Amino acid sequence: MVSTLYCKKIFFVYPHNIIQNKLVQDLINCEYEVYMINDHEKIESICKNYISPIIFINIDEGLEETEWEMLIRSLNKKECTKYSGIGIVTYNENKDLSKRYLMDLMVSCGYIRLKHGINDSTGHILKTLEANEVKGNRKYVRAQCNFEQARFNIKINDRIENGTIKDISSVGMAVFLDGNIELVKNSYFPDVQLKLKGIILRVSAVVLGFRRVEGEKDLYLLMFDSKMSTSNKEKIRNFISKTLHHNMEKKLNIQYV
Repeated sequence: MVSTLYCKKIFFVYPHNIIQNKLVQDLINCEYEVYMINDHEKIESICKNYISPIIFINIDEGLEETEWEMLIRSLNKKECTKYSGIGIVTYNENKDLSKRYLMDLMVSCGYIRLKHGINDSTGHILKTLEANEVKGNRKYVRAQCNFEQARFNIKINDRIENGTIKDISSVGMAVFLDGNIELVKNSYFPDVQLKLKGIILRVSAVVLGFRRVEGEKDLYLLMFDSKMSTSNKEKIRNFISKTLHHNMEKKLNIQYV
């Protein structure tokens, strides 16, 4: 059994338009780590590279239905998929097909019919994720940042101090200051400007603490004001999602034309 210490990645293979446009954003806003791929040949690689991934497959695209069955039968026999969860997402309402995937192929994450409505589908998927303890002990999705694409500035003693963001979540960030100035624990800054890959937003934050990093400057942890706007929170989550997605594509060597 995989420890609940780990969060599990969620993958949608050939996601339907309604999933791309609505459901994925809902899951991101619920602090799930979600990815979309358009290559069924990467499913085995996902299982090898990630701990206990949850994979929802759109069987309406990519392969013929019989080919999907053959692929899933093959995956079920591989050691790398032992702790992976597979679910089916489709517009097909054939009850025999549903029974075959659930009872014969033993997909562990359900058979979701989109014709029942996106709200029902989202509810079904959320229940599946909760049952599989997808979040583990982690409450928020965090991304390691490229220093060139994630920077911030903060006003200290009437001066603007710049810095780089090491990692970020929707509730806080770990940062390095460019200068030698020190931040005092519990200091509150009402106007912190974030620059996240071209997107600029302003937030308020408090200094939670710092730690020494050998060979580098002090790493400060700033927690965002709990009253942050929904819009800013969504922008940060979307930046995190895009950053993680880019890293996933590099890891699995995915190239889209």
